[in-house]
Amino acid sequence: MKNLKIVAIIFSLIFLSLVAFYFIKQPSYTIKTAGTLYVVNKVSKSVVIFDLFKGKEIKELSIDTEPHEATSLTNPNRVIVTNYGTRNIGGKSITVINADTYTIEKTIALGESLRPHGIISLPQLNKVAIVTDVGNDLSVVNIKTGIVEKQIATQQYFSHLLVHHPAKPLIYVANINSGSVSIIDIELDSVVKIISIGKLAEGIDITPDGSELWVTNIDENFISVINTETYEITDRINTGKEPLRLKFSKNGKHCLVSNSSDGTISVYDRKTKKQITSIIIPGKKNIIERVLYHTPRPVGILMHPNGLYAFVSNFTASRVEVIDMRKFTIVSSIKVGDMPDGLAFVN
Repeated sequence: MKNLKIVAIIFSLIFLSLVAFYFIKQPSYTIKTAGTLYVVNKVSKSVVIFDLFKGKEIKELSIDTEPHEATSLTNPNRVIVTNYGTRNIGGKSITVINADTYTIEKTIALGESLRPHGIISLPQLNKVAIVTDVGNDLSVVNIKTGIVEKQIATQQYFSHLLVHHPAKPLIYVANINSGSVSIIDIELDSVVKIISIGKLAEGIDITPDGSELWVTNIDENFISVINTETYEITDRINTGKEPLRLKFSKNGKHCLVSNSSDGTISVYDRKTKKQITSIIIPGKKNIIERVLYHTPRPVGILMHPNGLYAFVSNFTASRVEVIDMRKFTIVSSIKVGDMPDGLAFVN
């Protein structure tokens, strides 16, 4: 009996220590930088608005349909969110948030093209481009008028993410099920080229000078580097497991890749195409760490305009990790809603 009491006391102390350590290790935001971060939370069906200078949440907005991705516009300041929908019900609209008042301004219907996912802002005033997983359309929407001005078929399947050329009227769309990239001229309203990269193309970004397009293959775990002049694949770079997203640094020297199944962020030298380092997100070393931090699953990546920080949504831990782009280390974390995904920034 005495031995059982001793064992019970030991387990109680271990439990209390774990509880105390858990609360101590909750997300801690320790930096100060300009701007406001918008975090899209799938399961919470919400957008968390976070002041990056004061280090506190401003507001959490509820979204009726499960949201996935976001982008921002200036003059006026707006954040636009894609309403993707649930497994059973497909969404077909976008939500416009007034970034000055932190309120929902309007919802814009996208017609019959279901499950809008990837969204980017365009150089033209008040314009955004969206791709849909079901329907496989590229839509150009005027958020001021609420009009879908163009809807161009990608000619591929499960069109998921997109990026705009910095100097040309070209949009590049990653098509997951087709394992390809559709290159669309939005002045000619047509697909000018389709490039196959193998199974399950998802993450996509373009270098700041527009010369290279990098696309991840989430099934075979590599990046295809595409020359945007010749449309030829010039390099193939190995990644970690399930590289869902990638993003270039503001100066174009580095590329961050979120290896979702590994719980890591790989950092690559854009010029040499070599991996510089791997940033390990806490949560996979042992059972205690998994309980305290949850198993990490990095997804969305957003670069701060000042080039000093990157924000990474940690899908299973309900937090956003802040990476110092000078040291390539995690320097802060932000507690957000359930299953954060898309990110947007407003000055």
